[in-house]
Amino acid sequence: MTVHRSWLYVPGDRPDRVGKAIASAADAVVVDLEDAVPPARKDLARQTVVDLVADSDPSTLERVWVRVNAPTSPWGGADVAAVAGLPLAGLRLPRAADPQQVREVAEATGLPLQLIVETAAGLTRAVELATAHPLVAGIGLGESDLGADLRVTDDAGLDWARGQIVVAARAAGLPSPVQSVWTNVRDLDGLRASTLRGRAMGFLGRSVVHPSQIPTVHEVFTPSAEEVASARAIIAAAEAAREQGEVAILDEAGRFIDPAVVDRAAVITDLADSLATYTHVTDTLPTDDRTADTLNAQENP
Repeated sequence: MTVHRSWLYVPGDRPDRVGKAIASAADAVVVDLEDAVPPARKDLARQTVVDLVADSDPSTLERVWVRVNAPTSPWGGADVAAVAGLPLAGLRLPRAADPQQVREVAEATGLPLQLIVETAAGLTRAVELATAHPLVAGIGLGESDLGADLRVTDDAGLDWARGQIVVAARAAGLPSPVQSVWTNVRDLDGLRASTLRGRAMGFLGRSVVHPSQIPTVHEVFTPSAEEVASARAIIAAAEAAREQGEVAILDEAGRFIDPAVVDRAAVITDLADSLATYTHVTDTLPTDDRTADTLNAQENP
């Protein structure tokens, strides 16, 4: 399994920054055709994707996703036509609310889709969306737009929606959802606290809008050596117990271990094993204020 902890957004109308993003430490890069690109530059952003595919080897494109405009927008149809059949990792589909539209985009492009739910209407149909087509590869929230639609007044007001999207993803057999962006690129302490809470709620990985956010996100979503050692000890104790005909035991540390506890431990060891074999170029983007301002203009995940 390929695990992406960080998903770095980069404006599609800035080909120079797209190249730098791909050379960064981000596990995945999302070339944005939507919020970060003004209407007059949508054509340029689409051409950036086409040129990127032509100039890149397949191993590079395995990390590259594209966020298209919503199908109901004036630009969605042209975006879908431009990326259809390209050897990209997949598409992010914003403002997902209609399972039929999801099916139409999947059939038109043949690409894996990550659905971004950004409205109350979409949230009420989260499971329908997540199961709309076999090419749906994930579902998550666009918290800025969703928060505006729901009229919440602070971050905690979205916790119930976060829980709902985690449940929808897992009920549909999809990976744990990717956490939405932390928009204050200079508040790394806030980013870390929010990301820790996201991991505790069942998210895996986070969208980022600036490369300075990547190390924090990687730290939080990478199991620590202590976590891995504890998980492996639980699995080993359970295996030893099974050999004695036991399915639930207390280990030497006083932990109650049953099959459910073993399953949770296996999630940690599987993630650690996957990350141990996942490598790519890890140069970082420059962190000047102009780059920060451009990337931070993207409010949605």
